[in-house]
Amino acid sequence: MRRHRPAIEAAAPDRRRLPADPAWMRWLPVFYVAGVLALEPLTPVQWPVSFLLIALPLVAAFAHGPVFVAGVTAFAIVFEGVLAGTPCCAGRSVGYLWDRHYVTAYICTALVGALATILASHRTRRERTLADVRFVADIAQHVLLRPLPHRIGALLVDSFYVSAAAEARIGGDLYEAVPTTHGVRLVIGDVRGKGLLAVETAATLLGAFREAAHEEADLPALAGRVETSMARRAELMSGSEVGERFVTAVFAEIAAEDQVLRIVNCGHPPPLLIRSGEVRELGTGRSGPPLNLGMLVGEPYHVDVHAFRPGDQMLMYTDGITETRAPDGSFYPLVDRVRSWGRLPHRELLVRLHHDLLDYSHDRLRDDVAALTACLLPDQGAGDVSTYPGA
Repeated sequence: MRRHRPAIEAAAPDRRRLPADPAWMRWLPVFYVAGVLALEPLTPVQWPVSFLLIALPLVAAFAHGPVFVAGVTAFAIVFEGVLAGTPCCAGRSVGYLWDRHYVTAYICTALVGALATILASHRTRRERTLADVRFVADIAQHVLLRPLPHRIGALLVDSFYVSAAAEARIGGDLYEAVPTTHGVRLVIGDVRGKGLLAVETAATLLGAFREAAHEEADLPALAGRVETSMARRAELMSGSEVGERFVTAVFAEIAAEDQVLRIVNCGHPPPLLIRSGEVRELGTGRSGPPLNLGMLVGEPYHVDVHAFRPGDQMLMYTDGITETRAPDGSFYPLVDRVRSWGRLPHRELLVRLHHDLLDYSHDRLRDDVAALTACLLPDQGAGDVSTYPGA
């Protein structure tokens, strides 16, 4: 089973890196030669164990480059000759050195070494290509899902994202937090579908949100603006999948001074409010349609208003979390799990959630997962906020 890479946001990548091979693979040629040396004194003279060295170049090609493999090939041929014609080491006379069986072994080792060198060169090129692809994917992810500031005014903010495909890096889940004159505005969403179309749709939504968050006076207008951008983009694209490219999303606005949380839900799982160890869903059953479908339904967006006091935390998440399954098929009980953990700092909450999802699913996540937390710090006059957990 594979282990997913760490989910909490990391620094932007700075260079291309070849994947590191395990240490045991790098040392495998040494272990192989040591095994041959251990067998040599245990076998009769008529049993030339040195023939096993024919495979040594292939063993080296697993984790080393072509130059190293070529050197190992030369070493294997010389070492075969040493074992064939040195009475002190193998108990054979020098005449065995040019025996036709040993000459055949030299030739076979050279041929296998040439093939292993070509194999190592091809493997190295493929690894460099893979490293370049990962580098571009990491840059794309940091452009699409740029790292959030860990503190925005009186809010502590953090997030994580895990792709169900370990090498995919990016997918259709999205999140963002933007400080505005109206308060801190946040969004989390899940694009229907996978692949490049999902990534492009997520980029369109985030671009529209980042611009409209500063301009629109309220959340319904903000959701409508994003809806318009999504519909306009869909009209410019062709293909049968255009009509299926909708996005479930939650828009939130936190006015720290007023201690108010406003939410517009567009067909997305409701956020959780964590207050003094109590956990409840912020849903009223009046969720609107997903984005890119609202114009077809024609329903206005409904705003839910909740008190958001100092010390309160809000957890926004995608359905990849609640749809995570255990091996017996049961769904992940998010509310019960968060409630059982008690009061945790926002960052520790995400770390616990990440590892608990992997443990619950036995490292078999079937969908991308993303989560975003926002915590309102105590008032400045109530004490030093730097002592608050997670600040």
